[in-house]
Amino acid sequence: MNPLLANLNEPQLAAVTLPAVHALILAGAGSGKTRVLTTRIAWLISTSQVSPPGILAVTFTNKAAKEMLTRLAGMLPINVKGMWIGTFHGLCNRLLRAHHRDAGLPQLFQILDSADQQSAVKRLLKSLNVDDEKFPPRELCHFINAQKEQGLRPAAVEAWDDWTRKRVGLYEAYEAQCQREGVVDFAELLLRSYELLERNEPLRRHYQERFRHILVDEFQDTNKLQYKWLSLLAGGGASMFAVGDDDQSIYAFRGADVGNMRDFEREFKVDNLIRLEQNYRSHGNILDAANAIIKNNPSRLGKNLWTEAGAGEPIRVYEAYSDLDEARFIAEEVKALSRDGHARAEIALLYRSNAQSRALEHALFSAGLPYRVYGGLRFFERAEVKHALAYLRLIANTDDDTAFARVVNFPTRGIGARSLESLQDAAKAANSSLHAAIAQVSGAGGVKLKAFAELILKLRDAAHLPLPELVDHVIELSGLRAHYQNEKEGQERLANLDELINAAASFVAEEGVANEEGELSSELASFLAHASLEAGEHQAGEGDDALQLMTVHSAKGLEFNIVFICGLEEGLFPHENAISEEKGLEEERRLMYVALTRARQRLYLAFAQTRMLHGQTRYNLPSRFLDEVPEELLKWLTPRAGKQGFAVPSAPTFSNGDAMPRRRESSSGSGFRIGQSVTHAKFGLGVIVNAEGGGSDARVQVNFGTAGMKWLALSVAKLEAA
Repeated sequence: MNPLLANLNEPQLAAVTLPAVHALILAGAGSGKTRVLTTRIAWLISTSQVSPPGILAVTFTNKAAKEMLTRLAGMLPINVKGMWIGTFHGLCNRLLRAHHRDAGLPQLFQILDSADQQSAVKRLLKSLNVDDEKFPPRELCHFINAQKEQGLRPAAVEAWDDWTRKRVGLYEAYEAQCQREGVVDFAELLLRSYELLERNEPLRRHYQERFRHILVDEFQDTNKLQYKWLSLLAGGGASMFAVGDDDQSIYAFRGADVGNMRDFEREFKVDNLIRLEQNYRSHGNILDAANAIIKNNPSRLGKNLWTEAGAGEPIRVYEAYSDLDEARFIAEEVKALSRDGHARAEIALLYRSNAQSRALEHALFSAGLPYRVYGGLRFFERAEVKHALAYLRLIANTDDDTAFARVVNFPTRGIGARSLESLQDAAKAANSSLHAAIAQVSGAGGVKLKAFAELILKLRDAAHLPLPELVDHVIELSGLRAHYQNEKEGQERLANLDELINAAASFVAEEGVANEEGELSSELASFLAHASLEAGEHQAGEGDDALQLMTVHSAKGLEFNIVFICGLEEGLFPHENAISEEKGLEEERRLMYVALTRARQRLYLAFAQTRMLHGQTRYNLPSRFLDEVPEELLKWLTPRAGKQGFAVPSAPTFSNGDAMPRRRESSSGSGFRIGQSVTHAKFGLGVIVNAEGGGSDARVQVNFGTAGMKWLALSVAKLEAA
């Protein structure tokens, strides 16, 4: 057997060695999909079915693309750097760079990340005297991106009311501004690339004939336009090898359409549907729980994960009386796990909503446990780094108004708001960029603006320097280094600027990619594109052995030895916004499936009977997902009061002020349940939050919240009488 095929299981082998046909690979969590994708590419090349330039492989993260290239380099004696393997945005950027004239773009067009796009929209609204409270820039960005992801230019957007018509008009003005400045946003990369191929038949035919095999990772996360882009490239007879898992489609809020998998199967007449069900990550009990939950979703393509690793430990369940109790339990458990030799970096705390992290972080801080919030401020999004990049962008393109506006007065050089307004008016009148309109501004403000233009000219004169030296020169000459040296807490910012120089050096050494003609593309333009594309990805921090905190959405693609899933309460997970809609609940269930399958060895499920959210205490019922897990898989760490219907509030008291014990047996047979509304003749409307005792002596705790009275303990008989 070919060494490339060694140690593949039967379905993996079948997928890797398929002939040149369309195929849909249903790859369950931890089933080795990256191995299948890379081995498929290596198999096609090693058996001379295709040459490296004939492969197009699309991923959703730069991390995944780099992992594929690294694995391929170890499998084949070829240079993989020139291969078309990357993200949708990265590949579209490469295509547009190679054909910028056909795409109607300047050679050194720049890419706006999400923050830059919002800044550009703010400038647009100000120049048009549009009320940014009625049309918030962030929401307008979402609207524009959503239209682009549907493949719609302003003229094609349906507008049935004045408000939508105004937004469409702003979308059109935004497009004109971007075209004038020579910049594109993320959504524009894909739409411009699709339009280029659609309208330019010779170019489309060239790439259709070139790419004979198209491989797509995380196919369930593709949106409408991405699917159309892939279909266009595959329309010339290429074979599409789509790998995905409909049970892990959790990005509908980003425009992902799990229906693309069904459409692909139907439209491309896919006869080869292969299921990768053997899991190499998790123990059996974890997989059985995941299978039991996800089977409740209708319309699945269907699969059932299994493992040879054995059942493993039961799933631990903790019922807390409050979110603070839940957080305290987790902190204590993590301490115990650390004492037992478990690395904190291999322990993850997952939550549905960012609002949950406050109590967790407080408990971890109080316990002296180092932790890291995954998805925190990213390197290329840090203010000092973005300032330096703005200067570099102006070297590449002085007409980049977003970069100009960011640093024209940073570090401060006495250019005030009035001078900038005059400059904006001059630019608008001349239909030019801000930089080009500087000569039209008179007075002291004009003198200072001209001095800034001379600074940019000096920086441009150094553009011949090697990229790392150029970055260092820009940081020095722009005054950024001196500014942060004088800042009270500027050492960390200075370290980040030094790291930007290191990033430039690493980029030159490792990331340089030859263009279609074989010449090395502009180092500066390529580095700036790299920085924009990387800005949306988490930069793993170095340092302490730290606990990992993140939302379940952020956890997609990651795995840990030990996982805590907290906040498993109705209205929180599943989220209240999703419960009323069938598709919304299905996505919440897929999200739970993703959360469960992050764990390798040990899994904790936690929920709280009361929780502070958005400044209010809410009383909770356990998540329906807990009921969907077979009882024999669970090990309850607390008395199961909540399962019998009674919850214990955080630090409750009797009406006389005496504190109630934290743990109490639930009353059975009282006829009352937690969350039930009751009406009392004296105190009005209330909600049952706890019960104690049993039989005729049972007492019920009610939260009335009237006349300063929060908690009142009443006998069941008195409550019934009232």
